[in-house]
Amino acid sequence: MFKKNFVWGVATASYQIEGGAHTADKGLNVWDVGSATPGRIFEGQRGDVACDHYHLFKEDVRLMKEFKIGGYRFSVNWARLLPDGTGKISEDGKRFYLELLAELKKAGIQPWVTLFHWDYPYALYQKGGWLNPDSPKWFEEYAAVCAELFKDDVTHFILINEPQCFLGLGHSTGEHAPFLKLPDSEVMRAAHNTLLGCGLAEKRIRKICGDRVKIGTAQAYWPALPVTEADVELAREETFACHKNFGSVNYYTDPLLFGKYPDDVLAWQRECGFTFPESDMQIIKSKLDFYGLNTYSGDRVTKKDGKTVHPKPAPTVPRTDMRWTVDPDALYYGPKFIWERYALPIVYTENGVALAEWKDLNGQINDDSRIDFLKRYLRALSRAADEVEIDGYFYWSLIDNFEWAEGFSKKFGLIHVDYETQERTPKKSAYFYKRVIETNGEEIWK
Repeated sequence: MFKKNFVWGVATASYQIEGGAHTADKGLNVWDVGSATPGRIFEGQRGDVACDHYHLFKEDVRLMKEFKIGGYRFSVNWARLLPDGTGKISEDGKRFYLELLAELKKAGIQPWVTLFHWDYPYALYQKGGWLNPDSPKWFEEYAAVCAELFKDDVTHFILINEPQCFLGLGHSTGEHAPFLKLPDSEVMRAAHNTLLGCGLAEKRIRKICGDRVKIGTAQAYWPALPVTEADVELAREETFACHKNFGSVNYYTDPLLFGKYPDDVLAWQRECGFTFPESDMQIIKSKLDFYGLNTYSGDRVTKKDGKTVHPKPAPTVPRTDMRWTVDPDALYYGPKFIWERYALPIVYTENGVALAEWKDLNGQINDDSRIDFLKRYLRALSRAADEVEIDGYFYWSLIDNFEWAEGFSKKFGLIHVDYETQERTPKKSAYFYKRVIETNGEEIWK
């Protein structure tokens, strides 16, 4: 069962919905610039306008209020607020976010502000981005600007969203902005600077906002899941194994919470020749109040002939439009593994499903598969909530939006967006989620 004060919310990200890419004195970010290169984004699509949330935010807040949304997780576009990444604050950017917060307050919706959701200022990227040794200080300065501006309206800050993606996909495999394919040692340097930035930002925000603020991160989390009950311990071990890639959650949260990298990560760093001053770890180590998890599925694991194997899903296993398997156990075992390792209250800062869907002849979207997905995953989360502390759930996403390299081709929203007219149309799932919120989860059992 979900606790009485459970936060039921929705999530978005600035580049994916705001638009207004060239409005007023907003600075460019790496997605503004990088997505212009042919072949990177599906059908050459870009987020210059996206859902035009920059102009239509009042309409979007009105819809959230109509559907009883309790919490809204959104991100600040760093270059909209600080056009050069540091220095002068944009009056237009400041106005936009303060007006959005005022609108949320009027609607009785709690803001959860993500400071960095991948749209890195291009002006700072030209100086080396996260590879520059000054980058932690740049992030600290930006966090301080946000804390000063928002301290009267915001009690929940999320420092970064999914370092697994903006570092792994953005700096290692080259699939996301800034579309780099760097040696592992250089990605490690960018990751280390990101963590230094988080450590500095956490301490600076607390100094500005005091005890009233709660701070966390949002991690891309794809837990290993047991094939049988006998595989639970193996799944736990695999969930936190390094595998010599940048996808694990503990690569980024062990340093923040324990002040040290996992042993297998340290061994990999030494193998790649990456070193750092030990004093850095005291800067990185932080006090986090909640653990944000972004989970859509998991990866099954078992033993065969004494070896660890990840069996391929059977062809009959349902998949989403992202080709991810539908596996609700990710929201049962996943939070349990995190709780056992870190003992922090857990918030699902993202979970949702992309479906191939369109308006029917009556102009409606009867997305019953999304309702089924929500029932399955929330039932699993409810089971986990009986065993560990889970404080909230934010559905991804409020509205259909720009899905990074997939462009506008993937539909995650509770609300449909016509990108030519910007008309918003609530889907059947939006009305279902409203009933979930009104019953504090009881609706999922019907």
